[in-house]
Parts: sequence; C-alpha cells; structure tokens
Amino acid sequence: MNAENIAPEFPETLNDAMQFFASEDNAFAFTVALRWRDGVCCPTCGSTRVNFISSRRTWECREKHERRQFSVKVGTIFEDSPIKLGKWWCATWLISNAKNGISSCELHRALGVTQKTAWFMLHRIRLALQNGSIAKVNGTVEVDETYIGGKARLMNAKARARRKITTSTSHLAPVQGLLQRSTRQQASRVILKHVKSIKTPELQGNILEHVEKGAEVHTDEATAYHSLPEDFAHKVINHAVCYAKDNVHINGLENFWSLLKRAIRGTYVSVEPFHLFRYLDEQAFRFNERKDNDMGRFLKAATGIFGKGLRYAALIGRGKEGETSAGSWQTA
Repeated sequence: MNAENIAPEFPETLNDAMQFFASEDNAFAFTVALRWRDGVCCPTCGSTRVNFISSRRTWECREKHERRQFSVKVGTIFEDSPIKLGKWWCATWLISNAKNGISSCELHRALGVTQKTAWFMLHRIRLALQNGSIAKVNGTVEVDETYIGGKARLMNAKARARRKITTSTSHLAPVQGLLQRSTRQQASRVILKHVKSIKTPELQGNILEHVEKGAEVHTDEATAYHSLPEDFAHKVINHAVCYAKDNVHINGLENFWSLLKRAIRGTYVSVEPFHLFRYLDEQAFRFNERKDNDMGRFLKAATGIFGKGLRYAALIGRGKEGETSAGSWQTA
C-alpha cells in the first residue's frame, strides 16, 4: 500500500502527520480506506449489505445476527478505546519512527493523555508491529544471545528481594537473535525471541524453525551450538582469540544488541521480563524497516492493527483474555 491509495495530501513528516490527523474526519477516512479497500463489510458475517449511521459513525449490517452494529475500531487494536483515531495514528507514527523508541511519559505529554493510557496505547501498537511472517532467514545468518536487566550490585535490598535475586545473573532475561546478513537485493534483518534458557534444545530449536537448511550459520563458541545439525554450514568465531576471521563473525548482531540496549536503558529504563518480547518486536520492526522512509514505516505499522486485540487485564496478567496474535518473533 502507498499513500496515493489513501489520500493525495497524505503526510510525509511528523509535522504534516500531526496536522493531518488533527482532523478526525481525515483520521476516520484514512482508517476506513486502509481497512476496507473494496467497500465496508460486516466484521461478523462478512456481508457488504450495511447501512452507515452518520450521527455515530458506525454501520449496521442488514443480515440477522448478533452484533449487527460495528465501528471502524471493531476487530483492531483500537477496539473499545475511547481515544480518538487521530491520537492513535499520531502515536503509531511516533513509535514506528523514533529510532530509540518513545516512553509513555513522553507520549502522554505529546498527546495530552494520562501516562497510564499512553503506556497501554504503546503496548497495543507494539502488538501491531508483530509481523507474524513464517518466512525463514537464509544465506549467511549470525546467531547470538544477550542478557537484558540491571546489575544486581546497583539495586537496593528491596529491589533485590522483589526480583528474588540469588546470584549476579539470576534476574537477567536471555534474548536470542538471528540476523540475516545484507545482500545487494536486501538489507540485513533480524529475528528476536525472549528465551527461557540458553540451553541447547531451545536455542537450536529456534534455528531449526527459523533458518533455512543449507544456510551458513555463524556463532561464537557457546556450547549450545556445538552439535548443530549438518543441515547447516556451521562456522565458529572464538572471541578469546579475535572478533572476526575473514568473513566469519557475529559483529552485525553485536551491533544490533547495542541499539537494543541503548533504547531500553535510555528510553524505557526498566522493562519487566513478561513484557520484554513486546519491546523486542518494536525494536526489530524499526531495524528491519530502517531503509524505508517515515511514511513507509508508518503505513506498514498501520496495516498491522487489524485482526489483533489486547485487553488491559491480559496486559497486566489479570484475566483469562489473551492476545489474538501472540508470539515474540519479528521478521521483515
């Protein structure tokens, strides 16, 4: 999708976006055009026989069934939200284009909503950034792990007790990354996952699931990769000796880890382990789409709002409702 398919004056910069979406009419028309390119249809039965109720900006399906009335927010991450569409789209523009992310405190000041509302909005938008693609990486693939979390020695006693810290690393959250190196046709892209442990079954299982057979896999000397199947050309770099030998290295992934940690430490400061995969989705999206412009990244993020939902009770771990699109993998 491109901007010409939606509106001839579609914004290309943040300033233009703020002005464009300041009009709720523009925001509504943009959402309708993005969702129903071939005409409005009922999200319950799929019928196109619907009547528009202009006073409430909703539709009513002519077919006989439950939930005949619906709005453009139904079946999206915006569902049941009283926040206007214009603010939602401005928030989406900000998070999809801010290189180091945007905090809930900053968003609440920018949009004039409460910090709690801004935090909930950001997590909903991160759900939209999940690609859900089953495409595997190929070519030359770098694989490595890192740990996310503060240093135990810098925490006070209350914080250490709350996190149940027994050793200097017991509270850290391990993250595995797979980076497909760039080619002439495509920029490098990354796949991330918050793993439960760095043991062989889980780390190698992720490689088997997300890397095409025959790919050249580069790792460090971690023992978890020593028995990697012969389906892959496995090459190892010994960091005790050097960080690159000819073309064998994992420096591309090491560079990405610095970008990820800069965003977490500098913008979000502290991330709870059970929310970590959402921040990984966000950072991987911006990295994989870095060659696009601001408008292009925004449109790709905007197309991810449909068919997904997240309730506050599920977000904070209270309630049985879950996300309709779960998972922490992110691909281009």
